[in-house]
Amino acid sequence: MGTGGGSASRAGLAYGLAAFGMWGLLPLYWHLLDSTGASEVLAHRMVWSLPTAVALLALARNWSWIRPLLRQPRRLGLLALSASLISLNWWVFIWAVSEDRVLEASLGYFINPLLTIAMGVVLLKERLRTAQWAAVGIGATAVAVMTIAYGQIPWVSLALSVSFALYALTKKKTDLDGPEGFSADSALQFLPALGFLVALGLRGEGSFTAEGPGHALLLVASGLATALPLIFFGAAAVRVPLSTIGLMQYLAPTLMFLLGLLAFDEEMPPERWAGFLLVWAALCVLTWDLLRQARRNRGTVATHSPAARNEPSAALSD
Repeated sequence: MGTGGGSASRAGLAYGLAAFGMWGLLPLYWHLLDSTGASEVLAHRMVWSLPTAVALLALARNWSWIRPLLRQPRRLGLLALSASLISLNWWVFIWAVSEDRVLEASLGYFINPLLTIAMGVVLLKERLRTAQWAAVGIGATAVAVMTIAYGQIPWVSLALSVSFALYALTKKKTDLDGPEGFSADSALQFLPALGFLVALGLRGEGSFTAEGPGHALLLVASGLATALPLIFFGAAAVRVPLSTIGLMQYLAPTLMFLLGLLAFDEEMPPERWAGFLLVWAALCVLTWDLLRQARRNRGTVATHSPAARNEPSAALSD
Protein backbone atom coordinates (compact mmCIF):
# COMPACT_ATOMS: atom_id res chain seq x y z
CA MET A 1 0.00 0.00 0.00
CA GLY A 2 2.87 2.37 0.83
CA THR A 3 4.43 1.67 -2.55
CA GLY A 4 1.19 2.55 -4.32
CA GLY A 5 0.92 5.79 -2.36
CA GLY A 6 4.51 6.68 -3.18
CA SER A 7 3.92 5.91 -6.84
CA ALA A 8 0.80 8.12 -6.88
CA SER A 9 2.72 10.91 -5.18
CA ARG A 10 5.57 10.71 -7.70
CA ALA A 11 3.06 10.71 -10.56
CA GLY A 12 1.31 13.70 -8.97
CA LEU A 13 4.57 15.62 -8.77
CA ALA A 14 5.30 14.82 -12.42
CA TYR A 15 1.82 15.99 -13.47
CA GLY A 16 2.15 19.15 -11.37
CA LEU A 17 5.55 20.01 -12.80
CA ALA A 18 4.21 19.40 -16.31
CA ALA A 19 1.20 21.66 -15.71
CA PHE A 20 3.04 24.59 -14.17
CA GLY A 21 5.98 24.13 -16.53
CA MET A 22 3.70 24.38 -19.55
CA TRP A 23 1.97 27.45 -18.13
CA GLY A 24 5.35 29.04 -17.48
CA LEU A 25 6.55 28.37 -21.03
CA LEU A 26 3.37 29.59 -22.76
CA PRO A 27 4.99 32.99 -23.56
CA LEU A 28 7.19 31.15 -26.06
CA TYR A 29 4.07 29.85 -27.79
CA TRP A 30 2.31 33.22 -27.93
CA HIS A 31 5.56 34.86 -29.05
CA LEU A 32 5.43 32.69 -32.19
CA LEU A 33 2.08 34.31 -32.97
CA ASP A 34 3.08 37.92 -32.26
CA SER A 35 2.39 38.89 -35.89
CA THR A 36 -1.30 38.33 -35.09
CA GLY A 37 -3.22 40.73 -32.86
CA ALA A 38 -3.97 39.65 -29.29
CA SER A 39 -7.74 39.70 -29.89
CA GLU A 40 -7.49 37.36 -32.90
CA VAL A 41 -5.17 34.97 -31.06
CA LEU A 42 -7.58 34.97 -28.12
CA ALA A 43 -10.54 34.23 -30.40
CA HIS A 44 -8.72 31.29 -31.99
CA ARG A 45 -7.78 30.02 -28.54
CA MET A 46 -11.47 30.06 -27.58
CA VAL A 47 -12.75 28.54 -30.81
CA TRP A 48 -10.27 25.65 -30.87
CA SER A 49 -10.68 24.97 -27.15
CA LEU A 50 -14.22 23.68 -27.66
CA PRO A 51 -13.33 20.78 -30.03
CA THR A 52 -10.52 19.89 -27.64
CA ALA A 53 -12.95 19.89 -24.72
CA VAL A 54 -15.50 17.77 -26.60
CA ALA A 55 -12.80 15.24 -27.50
CA LEU A 56 -11.74 15.01 -23.84
CA LEU A 57 -15.32 14.48 -22.70
CA ALA A 58 -15.83 11.82 -25.37
CA LEU A 59 -12.71 9.95 -24.29
CA ALA A 60 -13.86 9.99 -20.66
CA ARG A 61 -17.53 9.42 -21.62
CA ASN A 62 -18.30 12.21 -19.20
CA TRP A 63 -21.57 13.81 -20.36
CA SER A 64 -23.89 13.25 -17.39
CA TRP A 65 -23.15 16.61 -15.73
CA ILE A 66 -24.37 18.72 -18.70
CA ARG A 67 -28.15 18.23 -18.49
CA PRO A 68 -28.44 19.01 -14.73
CA LEU A 69 -26.26 22.09 -15.26
CA LEU A 70 -28.58 23.47 -17.95
CA ARG A 71 -31.43 23.42 -15.41
CA GLN A 72 -29.54 25.65 -12.94
CA PRO A 73 -29.61 29.32 -14.05
CA ARG A 74 -27.52 30.51 -11.10
CA ARG A 75 -24.64 28.18 -11.93
CA LEU A 76 -24.90 29.11 -15.61
CA GLY A 77 -24.62 32.76 -14.61
CA LEU A 78 -21.51 32.01 -12.55
CA LEU A 79 -20.05 30.11 -15.50
CA ALA A 80 -20.71 33.08 -17.79
CA LEU A 81 -18.85 35.27 -15.29
CA SER A 82 -15.95 32.82 -15.01
CA ALA A 83 -15.70 32.56 -18.81
CA SER A 84 -15.58 36.37 -19.05
CA LEU A 85 -12.90 36.64 -16.35
CA ILE A 86 -10.61 34.01 -17.87
CA SER A 87 -11.11 35.59 -21.30
CA LEU A 88 -9.89 38.91 -19.91
CA ASN A 89 -6.97 37.16 -18.23
CA TRP A 90 -5.97 35.39 -21.45
CA TRP A 91 -6.22 38.57 -23.51
CA VAL A 92 -4.03 40.60 -21.14
CA PHE A 93 -1.45 37.81 -21.02
CA ILE A 94 -1.28 37.38 -24.82
CA TRP A 95 -1.11 41.16 -25.27
CA ALA A 96 1.67 41.43 -22.66
CA VAL A 97 3.76 38.83 -24.52
CA SER A 98 3.26 40.62 -27.85
CA GLU A 99 4.28 43.94 -26.25
CA ASP A 100 7.44 42.53 -24.58
CA ARG A 101 5.99 42.81 -21.08
CA VAL A 102 6.51 39.23 -19.93
CA LEU A 103 8.22 40.37 -16.72
CA GLU A 104 5.11 42.32 -15.75
CA ALA A 105 3.00 39.27 -16.54
CA SER A 106 5.17 37.07 -14.33
CA LEU A 107 4.84 39.58 -11.49
CA GLY A 108 1.06 39.28 -11.77
CA TYR A 109 1.19 35.55 -11.13
CA PHE A 110 3.67 36.01 -8.27
CA ILE A 111 1.21 38.47 -6.70
CA ASN A 112 -1.78 36.19 -7.27
CA PRO A 113 -1.43 33.99 -4.12
CA LEU A 114 -1.17 37.12 -1.96
CA LEU A 115 -4.19 38.69 -3.63
CA THR A 116 -6.20 35.48 -3.24
CA ILE A 117 -5.54 35.56 0.50
CA ALA A 118 -6.55 39.23 0.71
CA MET A 119 -9.76 38.51 -1.20
CA GLY A 120 -10.55 35.71 1.23
CA VAL A 121 -10.59 38.29 4.01
CA VAL A 122 -12.64 40.88 2.12
CA LEU A 123 -15.15 38.63 0.34
CA LEU A 124 -15.28 35.45 2.42
CA LYS A 125 -14.58 36.99 5.87
CA GLU A 126 -11.70 34.58 6.44
CA ARG A 127 -9.34 35.12 9.36
CA LEU A 128 -5.62 35.31 8.61
CA ARG A 129 -2.68 34.18 10.68
CA THR A 130 -0.01 36.76 11.56
CA ALA A 131 2.41 35.50 8.90
CA GLN A 132 -0.29 35.72 6.23
CA TRP A 133 -1.00 39.34 7.18
CA ALA A 134 2.72 40.06 6.97
CA ALA A 135 2.97 38.48 3.51
CA VAL A 136 0.01 40.47 2.19
CA GLY A 137 1.48 43.67 3.66
CA ILE A 138 4.87 43.08 2.04
CA GLY A 139 3.16 42.35 -1.28
CA ALA A 140 1.16 45.59 -1.07
CA THR A 141 4.39 47.44 -0.33
CA ALA A 142 5.96 45.95 -3.47
CA VAL A 143 3.10 47.25 -5.62
CA ALA A 144 3.41 50.67 -3.98
CA VAL A 145 7.19 50.75 -4.61
CA MET A 146 6.78 50.00 -8.31
CA THR A 147 3.88 52.43 -8.66
CA ILE A 148 5.96 55.27 -7.20
CA ALA A 149 9.09 54.29 -9.15
CA TYR A 150 7.34 54.09 -12.52
CA GLY A 151 4.83 56.86 -11.92
CA GLN A 152 1.95 54.52 -12.80
CA ILE A 153 0.18 51.51 -11.35
CA PRO A 154 1.56 48.18 -12.72
CA TRP A 155 -1.78 47.52 -14.36
CA VAL A 156 -0.71 44.49 -16.41
CA SER A 157 0.38 42.63 -13.27
CA LEU A 158 -2.70 43.69 -11.31
CA ALA A 159 -5.11 42.93 -14.17
CA LEU A 160 -3.71 39.39 -14.46
CA SER A 161 -3.69 38.72 -10.72
CA VAL A 162 -7.13 40.26 -10.04
CA SER A 163 -8.84 38.56 -13.00
CA PHE A 164 -7.35 35.17 -12.15
CA ALA A 165 -8.14 35.46 -8.43
CA LEU A 166 -11.76 36.38 -9.20
CA TYR A 167 -11.89 33.57 -11.76
CA ALA A 168 -10.67 31.06 -9.16
CA LEU A 169 -13.23 32.32 -6.65
CA THR A 170 -16.04 32.06 -9.20
CA LYS A 171 -14.97 28.58 -10.33
CA LYS A 172 -15.00 27.43 -6.72
CA LYS A 173 -18.67 28.39 -6.49
CA THR A 174 -19.59 26.60 -9.77
CA ASP A 175 -18.40 23.31 -8.26
CA LEU A 176 -17.16 21.79 -11.54
CA ASP A 177 -13.87 19.92 -11.83
CA GLY A 178 -11.11 20.82 -14.30
CA PRO A 179 -12.27 19.15 -17.57
CA GLU A 180 -15.94 19.95 -16.90
CA GLY A 181 -15.22 23.58 -16.03
CA PHE A 182 -12.94 23.95 -19.06
CA SER A 183 -15.65 22.49 -21.30
CA ALA A 184 -18.34 24.79 -19.89
CA ASP A 185 -16.14 27.87 -20.32
CA SER A 186 -15.24 26.81 -23.86
CA ALA A 187 -18.90 26.32 -24.81
CA LEU A 188 -19.77 29.82 -23.60
CA GLN A 189 -16.78 31.40 -25.33
CA PHE A 190 -17.20 29.62 -28.66
CA LEU A 191 -19.95 31.58 -30.45
CA PRO A 192 -18.71 35.12 -29.61
CA ALA A 193 -15.17 34.12 -30.61
CA LEU A 194 -16.36 32.47 -33.85
CA GLY A 195 -18.42 35.54 -34.71
CA PHE A 196 -15.38 37.76 -34.20
CA LEU A 197 -13.22 35.58 -36.47
CA VAL A 198 -15.92 35.47 -39.17
CA ALA A 199 -16.15 39.27 -39.05
CA LEU A 200 -12.37 39.55 -39.36
CA GLY A 201 -12.40 37.20 -42.34
CA LEU A 202 -15.17 39.13 -44.10
CA ARG A 203 -13.13 42.32 -43.69
CA GLY A 204 -10.03 40.57 -45.02
CA GLU A 205 -8.16 41.20 -41.74
CA GLY A 206 -7.79 37.64 -40.46
CA SER A 207 -4.40 35.95 -40.45
CA PHE A 208 -5.52 32.29 -40.39
CA THR A 209 -5.08 31.72 -44.13
CA ALA A 210 -2.75 34.64 -44.81
CA GLU A 211 0.47 33.55 -43.11
CA GLY A 212 0.98 29.97 -44.20
CA PRO A 213 0.07 26.51 -42.89
CA GLY A 214 2.52 26.66 -39.98
CA HIS A 215 0.85 29.76 -38.58
CA ALA A 216 -2.60 28.24 -39.06
CA LEU A 217 -1.52 25.06 -37.28
CA LEU A 218 -0.24 27.08 -34.31
CA LEU A 219 -3.62 28.80 -34.04
CA VAL A 220 -5.47 25.48 -34.19
CA ALA A 221 -3.16 23.93 -31.58
CA SER A 222 -3.86 26.80 -29.16
CA GLY A 223 -6.86 24.82 -27.92
CA LEU A 224 -4.62 21.90 -26.97
CA ALA A 225 -2.06 24.28 -25.44
CA THR A 226 -4.88 25.58 -23.26
CA ALA A 227 -6.27 22.18 -22.29
CA LEU A 228 -3.13 20.13 -21.57
CA PRO A 229 -1.87 22.10 -18.53
CA LEU A 230 -5.37 22.00 -17.07
CA ILE A 231 -5.55 18.23 -17.49
CA PHE A 232 -2.16 17.75 -15.86
CA PHE A 233 -3.11 20.12 -13.04
CA GLY A 234 -6.29 18.17 -12.35
CA ALA A 235 -4.31 14.92 -12.26
CA ALA A 236 -1.81 16.43 -9.82
CA ALA A 237 -4.47 17.90 -7.53
CA VAL A 238 -5.92 14.47 -6.68
CA ARG A 239 -2.52 12.87 -6.04
CA VAL A 240 -0.49 15.33 -3.94
CA PRO A 241 -1.34 17.54 -0.94
CA LEU A 242 -2.67 21.05 -1.49
CA SER A 243 0.41 22.47 0.21
CA THR A 244 2.60 20.84 -2.45
CA ILE A 245 0.42 22.29 -5.20
CA GLY A 246 0.79 25.67 -3.51
CA LEU A 247 4.56 25.45 -3.68
CA MET A 248 4.66 24.17 -7.27
CA GLN A 249 2.52 27.07 -8.51
CA TYR A 250 5.55 29.38 -8.22
CA LEU A 251 7.22 27.44 -11.03
CA ALA A 252 5.06 29.09 -13.73
CA PRO A 253 5.85 32.76 -12.92
CA THR A 254 9.49 31.84 -12.26
CA LEU A 255 9.80 30.43 -15.79
CA MET A 256 8.00 33.49 -17.17
CA PHE A 257 10.42 35.74 -15.29
CA LEU A 258 13.44 33.90 -16.67
CA LEU A 259 12.01 34.05 -20.20
CA GLY A 260 11.42 37.78 -19.94
CA LEU A 261 14.88 38.38 -18.55
CA LEU A 262 16.97 35.95 -20.63
CA ALA A 263 15.02 35.03 -23.77
CA PHE A 264 13.22 38.29 -24.51
CA ASP A 265 15.89 40.66 -23.09
CA GLU A 266 13.41 42.85 -21.24
CA GLU A 267 14.76 45.65 -19.06
CA MET A 268 15.16 45.08 -15.33
CA PRO A 269 15.96 48.44 -13.70
CA PRO A 270 16.71 48.67 -9.95
CA GLU A 271 13.17 49.74 -9.01
CA ARG A 272 11.74 46.66 -10.73
CA TRP A 273 14.26 44.44 -8.92
CA ALA A 274 13.16 46.08 -5.65
CA GLY A 275 9.52 45.28 -6.36
CA PHE A 276 10.23 41.68 -7.33
CA LEU A 277 12.45 41.13 -4.30
CA LEU A 278 9.70 42.38 -1.99
CA VAL A 279 7.16 40.06 -3.63
CA TRP A 280 9.55 37.12 -3.34
CA ALA A 281 10.11 37.97 0.34
CA ALA A 282 6.34 37.93 0.85
CA LEU A 283 6.09 34.54 -0.87
CA CYS A 284 8.88 33.18 1.34
CA VAL A 285 6.90 34.23 4.43
CA LEU A 286 3.75 32.69 2.96
CA THR A 287 5.53 29.44 2.09
CA TRP A 288 7.07 29.18 5.55
CA ASP A 289 3.64 29.66 7.12
CA LEU A 290 2.08 27.11 4.75
CA LEU A 291 4.66 24.45 5.59
CA ARG A 292 4.43 25.17 9.32
CA GLN A 293 0.63 24.86 9.26
CA ALA A 294 0.84 21.63 7.24
CA ARG A 295 3.19 20.11 9.87
CA ARG A 296 0.82 21.18 12.66
CA ASN A 297 -2.15 19.65 10.87
CA ARG A 298 -0.29 16.36 10.39
CA GLY A 299 0.64 16.37 14.06
CA THR A 300 -2.95 17.01 15.10
CA VAL A 301 -4.24 14.19 12.89
CA ALA A 302 -1.61 11.79 14.25
CA THR A 303 -2.40 12.72 17.87
CA HIS A 304 -6.16 12.30 17.49
CA SER A 305 -6.20 9.24 15.24
CA PRO A 306 -7.64 6.00 16.69
CA ALA A 307 -4.31 4.25 16.17
CA ALA A 308 -2.47 6.89 18.19
CA ARG A 309 -5.03 6.75 21.03
CA ASN A 310 -5.62 3.01 21.24
CA GLU A 311 -2.37 1.47 20.00
CA PRO A 312 0.53 3.56 21.34
CA SER A 313 3.06 0.78 20.70
CA ALA A 314 2.22 0.40 17.01
CA ALA A 315 4.97 2.78 15.87
CA LEU A 316 7.58 0.87 17.87
CA SER A 317 6.59 -2.50 16.45
CA ASP A 318 7.55 -1.67 12.84
